[in-house]
Order: sequence, then C-alpha cells, then structure tokens
Amino acid sequence: MTNKLDPQTLAIHTGIHRSQFNEHSEALFLTSSFVFDSAAQAAARFSGQEPGNIYSRFTNPTVTAMQERLAALEGAEACIATATGMAAITACVMGLLSSGDHIVASRSLFGTTVGLFNNILNRFNIETTYVSATDPSEWQAAAKANTKLFFMETPSNPLTEISDIAALAKIAKQIGVLLVVDNSFCTPIVQQPLKLGADIVIHSATKYLDGQGRILGGAILGKRDLLMDSEIFRFLRTGGPALSAFNAWIILKGLETLSIRVKAHSEHALEVARWLEAHPNVVRVFYPGLPSHPQHALAMRQQSTGGSIVSFEAKGGKEAAWRIVDSVRLLSITANLGDTKSTITHPATTTHGRISQEARAAAGISDGLLRIAVGLEAPEDIKHDLARGLQ
Repeated sequence: MTNKLDPQTLAIHTGIHRSQFNEHSEALFLTSSFVFDSAAQAAARFSGQEPGNIYSRFTNPTVTAMQERLAALEGAEACIATATGMAAITACVMGLLSSGDHIVASRSLFGTTVGLFNNILNRFNIETTYVSATDPSEWQAAAKANTKLFFMETPSNPLTEISDIAALAKIAKQIGVLLVVDNSFCTPIVQQPLKLGADIVIHSATKYLDGQGRILGGAILGKRDLLMDSEIFRFLRTGGPALSAFNAWIILKGLETLSIRVKAHSEHALEVARWLEAHPNVVRVFYPGLPSHPQHALAMRQQSTGGSIVSFEAKGGKEAAWRIVDSVRLLSITANLGDTKSTITHPATTTHGRISQEARAAAGISDGLLRIAVGLEAPEDIKHDLARGLQ
C-alpha cells in the first residue's frame, strides 16, 4: 500500500497478507511457534540472515499486520507492538536509556507513567526532571549533559494541556536528545507527531485504537533503525512484553473504523464541552476545541479536532465531584477511555491518586476535577446524565 492513500483507506487495506486460503478478512494466527523447513533455515532465522517468523513473543503474522497498519496511519517506518500502553513506554525507556541517563518530562503525565519514572527508573539511577507542558523554554533549561529523552503527552491527562511538538522537536534536535510523544488521546487521525518532528510515538492501543474497551495493547512507532536495530526491539524480544495475536487482531479490526469513530467522538465532545462551559455549577472546562482553552490556537494548528477528552472543575470540590459521579446512570464510572461508551473518573483519587498531593497541585489536578471520555451516545443523553449531579 502507498501512504498517498487516504488514512481511512490505509486503515482498511494496509497489512493484509493473505494465506494460501485467500481469506478476505485478516487471518488470526494463534500459535506460539513456527515450523522451519530445515535446520539451515532455523539457523538463518535465528541469526537474522533470513526474515520470517520464529516465536510469537516477537514475531507473529497477525501482530505484524497490526504493526504495518498503525505505522501507515502514523507515517512511521516501523512499529513495535506491546502488551499494554505502559509496556510500550517501559520498552521504549529501557531500550534507549542506561544508568546515569536523564529524562525531561512534562508535569502533566498519566499517573502510572510518573510512577514508572519515579519509582522504577530511579532505582536504575535514571533521573527525571518535570517541567511545564506548555513552556518550551523550561525544557531547554532543564536539559543536562546526560539528558537522553524528552517525554510528553499532548493533550495531557487530564487537563488537556497542549504541548508545541514542533517547538520541542527543534529544541531536542539542537541539544541531541530524542522527543517521545504519547499520542493515545489523539490517535493518528487527529494528530501525527512524527510529521511535526517527534522521533518516537507511543500508543496505548487499549484506548481508541481498539475503541470498544475489549483488550489491552500498546505500540512504539518511529524510524526503523531507531526501533528495530536498537535495544528497543531487543528488549521486547528478551523482556517479553509482547502483544498477543488475538489482541492484535482485535486492534486490526478496530483500526478499520478509527477515522469515523474519532470524528464522531470529537463532535460529541465539543457539544458536551460547550454545554458544561455554560453551566452555573461548573468552574472551568478544559477542552482544546473551546476558544477559552489556553492553547486553543496551537491545538487547532496541531490537531484536526479538539479530541474527545473533556475535563471540568465542579463547584464544591471533592464532595461536589463525587456527587456528580455517583449520580450518573449512563456514563460508566471507570478510568478507561476511548470506548464507544462514555466514561467518567475523578483523577485526584483514581488515575493520579498514587502521586503526592503536592505533585497533583503542581499539575493542576484539583479535588473538584472530573474527566469525561465522551463516547458515541447521543450528546443530549450525555448532558442529561451529567445534569442530574450538577443540579
């Protein structure tokens, strides 16, 4: 397939390698290993002299098809699929970093990513400095001689702060570090960080790439030599955080409808965000598609839509926020997102509950903050469900 095709077409046709049965839908290869024609072929496969499948921990035809399809959508040369989004981040940092290295990261990161950096990487003498997601000068000032990575999410979780990918990519290249962007919230339909200068893109395929909350998965995307000819792929092969063939097949089918789903999610989110912004019991709404968002202009240059994550601060702090959560009947009270079903969560006591109160305050996560991942239900029904607890 050629990348000149529309993304919706690529999402349906890339990665199809029909077997001898000439099936129309992509085949699902549920096998742990693969048989060789001879001892010589086995030796050639294991040594890397001959391409081909060896063992499903690191080579499987269904996983390969999913990797090819996602790479085509992101405009990447290569993709490494992993068992979860956190496995993708772990494989990336463990493959690229060594003891004594340094990361500069946004303060506005998913709580588990902060936990990985603070509680695990620091045991291997890998230090992380946290800076503003929206001020590129802080990233440049925080860089040291041993800095190897810039790591960020944009939009951020849960305040939807927008980082200037192109500006940070320019700084990263000037000082010789790699820029890693978690693109789980936007997906390649809304934003393509590699085209803006990023070196690596991370996905939690658990979210919008699957789109129906069925499975876990992750992905790392970028240039082939940076991923496949480096310690990242070797970490996957040896460490084993592999994506199963079944989950890869689910993601493959999810990618076929990604474009139409994400566009509908975004349209619904904008309508809900506008309604929340006008509500008297809402202090503030955080949604990049609203003109009131601090980085609205940047978001509209960098993204094709405002996305589907809407966060808002309720009047009355934690008590008011919990009342809203406990009043919903349609929205699911769960921390997952990217589902066809709308979800609601209280970040301060769930996704960011394990980080310190000081760190939450620095990231702007108040006790009254709620995050909604707007699904595909009718926007009027979503608003009606939220109104019950906001009254």
